[in-house]
Amino acid sequence: MSYRNLVGATALMTGALLGAAVPAPVQAAPVLPCSAASTVKETLPNGTTWQMCWRIHDKAGLILEKVSVSTTRNPEPVQVLDSIRLAQLHVPYDSGDMEFDDLTDLGMGGYFLETLDGDDCKGGSSRLGSDGSGEPQLREVLCVSAEPTGLAYRGREETWDDNGPSSVLSTKQGHDLVLRSISKLGWYEYVTEYRLHDDGQISARLGATGDLAPGTESDAARGWPIGQGADYKATMHYHNAFWRVDFNIAGKGGERVDQYDTTLDGQGDSNAKLKTTRTTIAKEGTFSKVNQRWWRVTSKTSKNTDGHLRSYELVNGGDDRYEGHPETKPDVTFSQKNPCEKYASGNASDPECPPDISTVLDFVKDKETMTDPVMWVRVGFHHVPRDEDQSPMPMHWQGFDLVPRDFTAMNQLTPDERTGQNGNPEPEPEPSGVGG
Repeated sequence: MSYRNLVGATALMTGALLGAAVPAPVQAAPVLPCSAASTVKETLPNGTTWQMCWRIHDKAGLILEKVSVSTTRNPEPVQVLDSIRLAQLHVPYDSGDMEFDDLTDLGMGGYFLETLDGDDCKGGSSRLGSDGSGEPQLREVLCVSAEPTGLAYRGREETWDDNGPSSVLSTKQGHDLVLRSISKLGWYEYVTEYRLHDDGQISARLGATGDLAPGTESDAARGWPIGQGADYKATMHYHNAFWRVDFNIAGKGGERVDQYDTTLDGQGDSNAKLKTTRTTIAKEGTFSKVNQRWWRVTSKTSKNTDGHLRSYELVNGGDDRYEGHPETKPDVTFSQKNPCEKYASGNASDPECPPDISTVLDFVKDKETMTDPVMWVRVGFHHVPRDEDQSPMPMHWQGFDLVPRDFTAMNQLTPDERTGQNGNPEPEPEPSGVGG
């Protein structure tokens, strides 16, 4: 059994700026508490700059800290995250005879952290760093790259006057700043990846590659035949990944957790009416997605130039829920920040912390009032092997997105010709009579 964590670090190009900046709230640039070697500060082609500290932990692997963003229209850096990292990788096999907590049993750093080689960082730049084991030697363990993401936006504004119709096309290609590391634990190899988008979004992903663990499963309900005939069946299993996310919006901290639910609300003239309601989550707890539910972490003090409170929204990715343990059922857990709450499971293995705090359920059982919330995100993947997983296994990903909501008054990539459309601009005429 093996696990690999690829820490991708990003090397970027600096592109042309998007024009004159709109005035932003006066704010001191964050001072990063890390050395130059542990700092990533890169400007993407569209003018967005991300800066942060990075390090490798022997158990958690790649950790990003003090993450801030600025754009050409909002040039003052604003902090988003205090830290983000993996908090567990739980791997139970459907046969019921193998189960691993990879972070606390083995760890994504130390001996299991791979030195980048070959195509691991093609097109990017690899960074030297400690493997988190405490040993002084440095290895190339972080890959930093700027990667194109395709069309970022497109809008054609049409006008009509005495001379007839005319139009202005706004279109732009997007880029991500990508940080990656690789860890090999037995047969599996894992890629830890953070994608920092030029529109302010952050995507946390875990990729799995390497090889299937050896072993024969005779039961067709728990194994899938690979190779010649049906004699050899690779065992089905889960990858339950947890992340720990600690926000610190604008360096203020003390955020509020908001939950939104959309439900039916009667019938309108042409179709069903819907209503979306907000519930403020004041105390610790675990939550799952039902009734079109979503969450955001909202600053209580920091506002954009429209006077709206800044926040980041959790957008869950594809997910297979594992029902074998209570702590793997909730989609997200919010807890009051506690330095002894480090791992979503296997937390009791930390000799510096109480032995009765083992899982995220223990973190929230006292329902403490949250004045500094931490978000624990779980994303599961049920791996049903296939012939094509041989060999090496194609990369498969699981993860989630943190999407800015009211972080800036307009799209962080708004072009000059669209800056006057904040709020409720005059609608364009629709010659076809069809809108959407």
